[in-house]
Amino acid sequence: MERAAIILAGGFSRRFGQDKGLISLAGKPLVAHILERASESVDEALVVVSSESQKEAYSTVIPKENGIFVDDAKVRSPLAGALTGFSYAQGRHSVLLPCDTPFVSSKVIELLFETCGSVDAAVPRWPNDYIEPLQAVYRTSSALEATKQALGREEYRPFSMIHLLKKVRYLSTGVIQQLDPQLTTFFNVNTPLDLTNAEGMLKKGMIP
Repeated sequence: MERAAIILAGGFSRRFGQDKGLISLAGKPLVAHILERASESVDEALVVVSSESQKEAYSTVIPKENGIFVDDAKVRSPLAGALTGFSYAQGRHSVLLPCDTPFVSSKVIELLFETCGSVDAAVPRWPNDYIEPLQAVYRTSSALEATKQALGREEYRPFSMIHLLKKVRYLSTGVIQQLDPQLTTFFNVNTPLDLTNAEGMLKKGMIP
């Protein structure tokens, strides 16, 4: 198996007061939007949650062919969830995604997989050098070991894992913009206003 998608859904949004991945956008939960888009480019898709009750809730909206795995780490962080995902992923390469980017571009994912062919990671980078570790492709085995090392040092940010990888290729958002002119692939739904804006973007046909 070559490609996996790992969707991190273990967080809890205080601004929404509910599980963000299950918030409805255009009649579907956010996580379903991401699964549909990511599935176009991968052989398997995994969702990582933080509890058995959350797993039960997600099982009602996620197709049975997609695995749901519980992150049992004591520390709540994206990197801890990533460790669970990398541990269970069967694909040689894995795209790591958050559960709140409903417009993630399958074309961008495809480009990241192609870019990651001979390196340990392909990571989008903005002109100000800010990187997008949660919309990046990793060599699964390399990322698994780097994640274990970072967590062993009590370093919980995804950046810590990336810094431990030997070969990282950064992909300019300027290049990504050729496939996604408005860079909506990076649009996050963090607040109720973001959700309203997302609804408007869909109605106006702004999403490729």
